[in-house]
Amino acid sequence: MTNATARLPMQDREQPAAPSFFTTGDGVRIAYTTDGPEDRPALILSNSIGTTLHMWDLQIPPLSQYFRVICYDFRGHGASDVPPGAYSDGRLGRDVLELMDWLGIERAHFLGLSLGGFVGQWLAIHAPERIERLILSNTAAQLGPAAYFDKAIAAVLAAPDMAETAETFLGNWFPKAMIAANGRAIRTFREMLLNTSRQGLAGNWAAVRDADLRRTIALIAAPTLVIAGEFDTVTSLGKSEEIAATIPGARLKVLPAVHLSNIEFPQEFVAEVLSFLQVDPS
Repeated sequence: MTNATARLPMQDREQPAAPSFFTTGDGVRIAYTTDGPEDRPALILSNSIGTTLHMWDLQIPPLSQYFRVICYDFRGHGASDVPPGAYSDGRLGRDVLELMDWLGIERAHFLGLSLGGFVGQWLAIHAPERIERLILSNTAAQLGPAAYFDKAIAAVLAAPDMAETAETFLGNWFPKAMIAANGRAIRTFREMLLNTSRQGLAGNWAAVRDADLRRTIALIAAPTLVIAGEFDTVTSLGKSEEIAATIPGARLKVLPAVHLSNIEFPQEFVAEVLSFLQVDPS
């Protein structure tokens, strides 16, 4: 893919698709969008915690040229329902399997960033027959300690709004200079965070708190690409190196990013994804 990044269109979707909905087996309505021809291989994109499916708007135009791209909002986030209580990586994984069943998709490529990466690992372990190729970006097999998440969950549920939490997230996701410039990306993600349900955030934080896939990811058979941020303070480079060393045959790509690599380096990110999925955009 020589000079592929120079040829990839990275504009936003001109008119983001209005979400469709389906209802899971436990009665939760999940929002999703599809882009690209239905006869193309399916590629599912799974977000970071605290964001919506619009986290992928920069990636939809180039990826939907080659794939049927499915984005969705986690339960508790975006336009999806916000059930009470703690969520789990298994429940979040089953939401994806039920979405695939709803859309009639037997197998799909899966790209998950941060929390989406936890879900991707769970799927490749527990439903390997459904995952073709796996991309795990800025994620970990385990984060802790649990007490950290317990404290964060209690604080966000007690807070009057998401204002303080939003600024903390932005500080963890982006370079300081990018935050100070307060450009379009920062404003967009601040708005996503401010509109995130506190209960939904707490429920998904519990899923991260309770997940420990460090041993079982050795069972993953799907071809796997791990994308890491060199300066990631949420899921450190070491966490990505650990995943890449444990999953048989996994490949590691490091970008000079903080946490949201797809936003800081959209062209390089998509080039890596297409190369791994064996697409040449020339």
